[in-house]
Amino acid sequence: MESLGGFLKSRRGRVTPAEIGLRTYGTSRRVPGLRREELAQLAGVSAGYYTRLEQGQAETASAQVLDALARVLQLDPVETAHLHNLARHPGHSKLAEPPREVLHPRVLALLEGLGDAMPALILGRRGDVLAWNRTGHALFASHLDFDDLPSIPRMFFLDPHMRELHRNWAELARIHVAYLRLTAGRFPTDARLAALIGELSMRSDEFASLWATGDVADCTVGPMYLRHPTLGAVDVTYQVWLQPDSPDHRLEIYTPNDPASADALRILTHQSERR
Repeated sequence: MESLGGFLKSRRGRVTPAEIGLRTYGTSRRVPGLRREELAQLAGVSAGYYTRLEQGQAETASAQVLDALARVLQLDPVETAHLHNLARHPGHSKLAEPPREVLHPRVLALLEGLGDAMPALILGRRGDVLAWNRTGHALFASHLDFDDLPSIPRMFFLDPHMRELHRNWAELARIHVAYLRLTAGRFPTDARLAALIGELSMRSDEFASLWATGDVADCTVGPMYLRHPTLGAVDVTYQVWLQPDSPDHRLEIYTPNDPASADALRILTHQSERR
């Protein structure tokens, strides 16, 4: 899905010599970012070794070398973790069918304990909805049957309802793709994940453009500005809760950002309880 060399090349291209205090003495440059030789020198490795690393010809890279490259490339902690994830797996690793995702009882107990008091859902590693409460379903996917658990990334880029629902769709779309790349680095042999990325790249020009940026980010908390079909404007914050027993599964809870949104969620909860 993505190689260590490909990620290094994309990050190298976005760092200019001026940003790291490298003098070029007015010479013309054919590349917008750092040259391989410059990055290698600043990271304290040989140019030949770095070239082999970027071309996928080096077998391994130590944690010290990766951290040095991350420092020069000005990677943030999430990007650095992604760099290390990619280095653990050779680019030619074969894809394999992953085991079926099974919810840990404690994760499911947390969702059930919430009842319908606030919107909540549990996502799997590929963004599949593994479970949700009635309020979560009514807030995000009232046009679907409750038992038809969807793929959030697929819905986000292929379902017009999601684009209409999210007033900050563009911002959330970028985060979705960046988090999907982080996941791909953690699970580079997941055949279903590779198929999802391939499908979205083929069917959504916007996904393909965002994927081509090479951005990577975690997704733990942030605002959602909704345009609900029956409630109108609803502003919430999503918060992700992770469980040590089931790190691939994410319990997402949505809390209101203002009194009007709190009233709207209470209406939604009341409607959900009557069904």
